[in-house]
Amino acid sequence: MNERRDFLKNAALASAGLALASKSNLFAANLISPPFTFPSLPFASGALEPFIDKLTMEIHHGKHHKAYVDNLNKAIADNALAPGKSLEELLGIISKLPPAIRNNGGGHYNHSLFWELLSPAQNQLPGNKFSALVNSSFGSFDKFKEEFTKAAMQRFGSGWAWAIVKDGKLVVSSTPNQDNPLMDLAEVKGVPILCLDVWEHAYYLKYQNLRADYVKAFWFIVNWGKVESLIPG
Repeated sequence: MNERRDFLKNAALASAGLALASKSNLFAANLISPPFTFPSLPFASGALEPFIDKLTMEIHHGKHHKAYVDNLNKAIADNALAPGKSLEELLGIISKLPPAIRNNGGGHYNHSLFWELLSPAQNQLPGNKFSALVNSSFGSFDKFKEEFTKAAMQRFGSGWAWAIVKDGKLVVSSTPNQDNPLMDLAEVKGVPILCLDVWEHAYYLKYQNLRADYVKAFWFIVNWGKVESLIPG
């Protein structure tokens, strides 16, 4: 009886996450062409508590992300190669562009994606497409979660952990600072479908130096519907 109740609860949460993902087009809309716009959060700033607190979200989104957008638009206006290109196009030639576009362009892309990969509908279940990809690439979800957590924990200093699709397989990687797997200089390239910000400003107010606790909390608020929608093919 308890197993059936838990199953129905999780199914309802997963459906809520899919509905949220289908309504949200902030990620794609804000990356098409410059000047790039600062996106709203797809949920209230306190909606992810107790896993991510309201004050952290307000500072992380309203201060840090907004600064990346503002500085990116300034850097683009001063560079002859940049105007008119989508953000993904800029990331694809980032080695030819100045650090201001690399850092702020990565910051805008990474955060725009990250917000949509979080959901107030807690404890969602991964979708069938993602589950199949995980099983074929890692053997089990537990093994994938272990490798992703390792990438987040072993990233020295500031950066990101990623799950990407590369050559039809799911691959885990990490990048420093605001780099990401779409950049032409990335060590591991691929299509991002899940990411976690491990800069201290993402978690320090609540978790202080306990990054491991923040990473554990992340799994409760993943928007698996959005992850599913990002899988190529």
